Amino acid sequence: MSAHAALPLAVLISGRGSNMVAIAQACAAGRIDARVNHVISDRADAAGIARARELGLATSLVERAAFAAASDFEAALLGALAKHAHELVALAGFMRILSPEFVARYAGKMLNIHPSLLPKYRGLNTHRRVLEASDTHHGASVHFVTVELDSGPVVLQSRIALLPADTEQTLAQRVQASEHIIYPKVIGWIAQQRLVWRDEKPWFDGEPLEAPIVEEFRARP
Repeated sequence: MSAHAALPLAVLISGRGSNMVAIAQACAAGRIDARVNHVISDRADAAGIARARELGLATSLVERAAFAAASDFEAALLGALAKHAHELVALAGFMRILSPEFVARYAGKMLNIHPSLLPKYRGLNTHRRVLEASDTHHGASVHFVTVELDSGPVVLQSRIALLPADTEQTLAQRVQASEHIIYPKVIGWIAQQRLVWRDEKPWFDGEPLEAPIVEEFRARP
């Protein structure tokens, strides 16, 4: 661990928040030099909010359904984000498409994790689509957020071989387990300043990151 202050994070969720928990636990255990200062949900029924409180994290609810216009929702979201210091925003199952203006405000300071080997299978139902295509591998991608959905520069991917008996459920479980490893790792790299945003693209260890780093995860029957 370094002597400087830990990287302050805000984490945005819409559901169970399992990646939020993985990030918070990695911070608390000292595996990464960061801290979760704030967890924000856009849904009152998100189970992750209760889990965040159990972990002693500050939480806010900015419910999308409470606002007629997306711009009003985003203004409220920005207000909530301003309540606690943060240098990085991590989207962790946050099921909202953010406006170009909002994304531009956080250029190089907002990450997302997507359950596919981007650029394949942007959007929803990735596990089903992988199985229907008879792909041999699947995984997850941690990427910087840009205006186009699931299209920002990918930093790190988990790569998982499909098994003959795989279903959407078994595949989802293995992919999610890998997410809980790779998402904190990327945040740790930012905290160490190994990963930086420069000239509108990611740099890793002093060099432009031209292609994602890929980690292989062994499939277990």
